Amino acid sequence: MLRPAWRLSHSCCLPAHLLSVSFLVASPPAPALGQPPASTLAIEGLGRAVARLDGPWRFHLGDDPTWASPSFDDSQWEQLTAEKPWGEQGYTSYTGYAWYRLHLSLNPSPRDQPSFALLVPHLDDVYEIFWNGSSIGRSGKFPPYPIWYRSSNAPATYPLHPATPESGSEHENGTLAIRVWKAPLTSEDSGQSGGFEGSPVIGYPESVAAYKTTLDYQWLRANQFSFSQYLLYGIAGLLALFAWLRDRQQKALLWMTGFALSPLLRLVLYGMRIAWPVGLSNALGPPVSSIRDISLWFLLLWLLHLDDNPSLTKLIRRFAIISLAASISDGLLSLLDASVSWFWLIQIADAVLTGIYFITAAVPLALVALAIKQHRHLDLARRLLVIAAFLWGMIQVVQRLAPQGQRFTHWTLADKLRAPLFHLYGNAVSLPTLAGIFLLVALLYSVYRTSMEDRRRRSLLEHEMSSARELQHVLIPETFPSIPGFAVTSAYRPALEVGGDFFQIIPLDGDFTLVILGDVSGKGLKAAIAVSLIVGLVRVLVENTHSPAQLLTELNRRLTGRLHGGFATCVALRLDPHGNCVLASAGHPPPYLNDREVVIPGSFPLGLFPTVAYPDSRLPLQVNDHLALYTDGLLEARNKSGELYGFDRTRELFAALPNAARAAEAAVHFGQDDDITVVTLVRVPMGEESTDIAPANRNL
Repeated sequence: MLRPAWRLSHSCCLPAHLLSVSFLVASPPAPALGQPPASTLAIEGLGRAVARLDGPWRFHLGDDPTWASPSFDDSQWEQLTAEKPWGEQGYTSYTGYAWYRLHLSLNPSPRDQPSFALLVPHLDDVYEIFWNGSSIGRSGKFPPYPIWYRSSNAPATYPLHPATPESGSEHENGTLAIRVWKAPLTSEDSGQSGGFEGSPVIGYPESVAAYKTTLDYQWLRANQFSFSQYLLYGIAGLLALFAWLRDRQQKALLWMTGFALSPLLRLVLYGMRIAWPVGLSNALGPPVSSIRDISLWFLLLWLLHLDDNPSLTKLIRRFAIISLAASISDGLLSLLDASVSWFWLIQIADAVLTGIYFITAAVPLALVALAIKQHRHLDLARRLLVIAAFLWGMIQVVQRLAPQGQRFTHWTLADKLRAPLFHLYGNAVSLPTLAGIFLLVALLYSVYRTSMEDRRRRSLLEHEMSSARELQHVLIPETFPSIPGFAVTSAYRPALEVGGDFFQIIPLDGDFTLVILGDVSGKGLKAAIAVSLIVGLVRVLVENTHSPAQLLTELNRRLTGRLHGGFATCVALRLDPHGNCVLASAGHPPPYLNDREVVIPGSFPLGLFPTVAYPDSRLPLQVNDHLALYTDGLLEARNKSGELYGFDRTRELFAALPNAARAAEAAVHFGQDDDITVVTLVRVPMGEESTDIAPANRNL
């Protein structure tokens, strides 16, 4: 039975320069033989306006290539509007193929060319458009191996080639058929999507192009606040990155970079109308979000002074690894074929990974709660950060939890949370937007204040290190007294700013000279402080004893329990102008006499056991004999492959009778890993004594 003719008047939502349009549905033209008639939408007198094709459109589930034909009888198909998806019109949670069809009768003005264009907003997910049975365009790729694009893509336009007028008719008739494929639903889908997400429009190409330009302008204007927010994040991230590149020790600046640049990357993936395939953007999006979360965790650890807890820091590292692994795995699932029959397994895996992702979203809340529980001293900057992190964390938890399974729970909390609180120059401003800006400002302020505090602390530390270097200049002076009957050279190469090696040359009564060289366990400022204690004690003890063994015994007794678990090795020599040498060792590497190692009774290092007694040994030295003292930093020099300098190279080195500077440089060139000190004593005839201090000593 023929459907009656009907008339619909509808005003398009267009800017002022575009006209409203009337839609006429006229009686259909005579059908072809054997074909039932179909309702036709007649559009007349467009002029410079465009017509919105709200419908009703004929709609049918399934897929058949013959449904593109204009002669196909679709009178038994259901009618749906194009103003909203099929999920809101009785086909909730439907995925797969479906077709839309609309019969048009286009009547151009006599002065205009019969040429039209179609503007199509986004269709969910893959679609192909047919005009009178011929394909005029598509978006994405149908199964197998489907590809579709994000819903933020700009509307697309397609030219409609003139239809062939029917005999005796002043209208141009044509049939629009749209084939659509909806991808399987994810855990966050409400089931309300599918197909049209807005009505297409038709008009002359110039009018459609103008209408699309207007839509693009409206989209840009509505998103200018959002773009400004992301630009603010990007500027903050770049500033933090440049600051970190200048000072790599400021790890907080690196975390700030990760936190601030991640939203900008997500904007590129999701909000710039770039035609990213959904699989690709969903593969990259979760890891980017995870990097932002992890960066925030470590920023909170540092800013809330929680990083002094090694167990908590280790736990956060584990959470970071879990979060990044889960997000990468979740992203990789998006690259799998969504058209396979076992896609439900992928959906289950996605739900599990989303659960892990949700748990990690609560980490900022836990860190804030822990800082409050431990009564950490929080200044104004950190208090603002606590409030901002708590608010942002709660919103993130709700935003991630509420959409999960919403097609079963019908929760609308996430939608309400994203609802605009107010509009600013046409831009919707929501609670998550305000919370994100508040958190960024609080972080920037806290990072600035904390960086200034760290800079002051580092300045104080550098001042202390400078004082330690000055102290070491006193302990290891640039000039030493000459030793009668000996030519002396020395070299000192600390591994850090200050070191734990020491040596002293002290004149004694009766033309005797005491030479003492040692090494404190550890490096840096703590070792330098221990050195100052040892040198001070040596200077006091030599007032009462000239015996190297007795000196070490008394030194050990006074040091026991005062090195805080550390120790010191030491070798002491007493020399006279005639080449008589008395020496004692406290666990120190034995000296080299010419090309052989001097045999000295071994004993414990200083500072371990209070009752240790050290024996004296005698070593006669002839003219031209070369005696070399050194610390174990020379033996333990390590090259890039991990090989130690070792005893064999040390023996070959001293067999060449080098001065102290050449011996130290050989070890440094091999690969310095610890403080290196070398002292050489060469027996010379009386009157030829000399003392040579290596230039490195002047660079302490």
